[in-house]
Amino acid sequence: MLARWLPASVNTRPSEWSRAAIGMALGTMFSVWLCSQVFGIEVAQHLIGPLGASAVLLFAVSSGALAQPWSILGGYLSAGVIALLVAHVLGRTLGSACLAAGMALILMCWLRCLHPPAGALALTLVLADPATIALDWKALAPVMLGASTMLFSAVVYNNLTRIRYPKRAAEPVAVVPADHPPIDRQAITAEDLKLALADMEAFYDVTPEDLEQLIHASELHAKRRSIGEVLGSRT
Repeated sequence: MLARWLPASVNTRPSEWSRAAIGMALGTMFSVWLCSQVFGIEVAQHLIGPLGASAVLLFAVSSGALAQPWSILGGYLSAGVIALLVAHVLGRTLGSACLAAGMALILMCWLRCLHPPAGALALTLVLADPATIALDWKALAPVMLGASTMLFSAVVYNNLTRIRYPKRAAEPVAVVPADHPPIDRQAITAEDLKLALADMEAFYDVTPEDLEQLIHASELHAKRRSIGEVLGSRT
């Protein structure tokens, strides 16, 4: 049981950590700076928590489903609308803030734009600072400006550093030869994985297409390994 608490091995290199860290720092700084120029430093600083969390997804795990453009834009908009609506109806209390976060989660799932930092945004908008409260429904403007700026930063920085972003639903993550067909007619496909994920009834930040490409890449490596072992045994 205790072994389950140990962290899993990281399959990325330190150079990728540095690339993501620099992008996160630059993206967050640019988003907060631009927001402060338009709406004031108090409003901008109030959004720095959710924006920083979004930056981790957009720059460190940009291939994930939770880091795609519709996730951040739709997630921030959903959380912002729900939070302001709850604040008007139930007031700005800890209980209403937690209720807003839960309702935002349901709306994001329904709209297929799940984005974890948007849950934090719902909390912060209900328990907002005086400057943000004074904006009332206009508080959606700095929220969407921050989200849009962070998304723009991710698109520019990731592609400049040779990380393709955003990623289409059917776009492969791993580079697999196009002429690598399934081993047989019973090979696992994206549709099979989609059904399997549905059977598990849980949230997974990965697409069936990603899993399919990973499986096919693993099959290719296994085939190369087996050929190498055969050739090695003959020599």
